[in-house]
Amino acid sequence: FSGQLAAQRGLPYAFASHFAPRMLMQAIELYRSTFVPSAVLSKPRVVVGVPLVAAPTDDEAQFLASSIFQRVSGIVRGERKALQPPLAGYLESRDHQERAAIADFLAMAVIGSPATVAEHLKKIVDVTEADELMLVCDIFDTQLRLRSLEIAAAAMPA
Repeated sequence: FSGQLAAQRGLPYAFASHFAPRMLMQAIELYRSTFVPSAVLSKPRVVVGVPLVAAPTDDEAQFLASSIFQRVSGIVRGERKALQPPLAGYLESRDHQERAAIADFLAMAVIGSPATVAEHLKKIVDVTEADELMLVCDIFDTQLRLRSLEIAAAAMPA
């Protein structure tokens, strides 16, 4: 609904793919196909929210992402908590059903080293034709969160 409203009013549209990744392409298509130019915008402008965990190595990024995995597990079980510290082996300790729920919830997540991040962010932009990415960086340690955003910024072409 928000995409249709933004399109009808000729406004930009931001989609929270970190909440509902399965609906991303459908929502963008609906927005673009029903967009009406306005005094604000002459053409559609799409912003895609992307969960991000970037680190020097893929292994470290996966470890840091365990905080997000814990958060998603809590959401799925109806047990919301503050962001928890990362736990080694967290994802592997979950049963198949819980791992599948985490994977589904985080289908648009970009988790990895600088090279992995660059590749995945480029793919998201190529597939969605997004005008802008809004990176959602849930990392327990604030300094590592900032480092993650710096890695992503360096990975994206100007």
